[in-house]
Amino acid sequence: MIMQNNSPFHSLLKEEVSIYSELKKFAAGTIILQEESYIKAIPLVLSGSLKVVRSDANGHEILLYYITAGESCIMSFLGGIHAETSKIKAIVEEDAEIILIPVEKATEWVKKFPEWSDFIFKLYHKRFEELLLVVNAIAFQKLDQRLHHLLRQKSEMTKSKEIIITHQQLAEELGTAREVVSRIAKQMENEGIIQLSRNKITLL
Repeated sequence: MIMQNNSPFHSLLKEEVSIYSELKKFAAGTIILQEESYIKAIPLVLSGSLKVVRSDANGHEILLYYITAGESCIMSFLGGIHAETSKIKAIVEEDAEIILIPVEKATEWVKKFPEWSDFIFKLYHKRFEELLLVVNAIAFQKLDQRLHHLLRQKSEMTKSKEIIITHQQLAEELGTAREVVSRIAKQMENEGIIQLSRNKITLL
């Protein structure tokens, strides 16, 4: 049995997950899903986290949302059941244990197990709200507000005030230039909001 004991799924669904799925460990930085690739399996995170990003034609990326323990990627699910190529890239943010569920089983379980269907719909609702927040932030928030929010997200996810990250990585997730992030981060440090170190930012 590869499902955790505190899983919301009932025993019959847990059993099928154990039979048909594969448990893998991935190091931080690993790309587990590329854009324009066909989706063969749906990731269900047991521990660690993933970040889901979208790229433009020039390779610029923007963060859409994070996937943490107990969650899956609804974009992968929707693309997989319609046999479409992926519209997003999924990258391991923290070392992760992930159950890879075959697309055909994930689709079959929607009809077979009400708790799986409920899980998928709740996940869809959550991701939709998160994507609305991204659109709202890009349209209406200043970049310093977006940077502060991103740092708080990462702090909450890792349960640490110290965030190991470079300005370049932050710039990629925010869809802007490194120089812009560095300037805003320095301003935030002067205001006593954060403390900057080499490849590390501490929330004060």
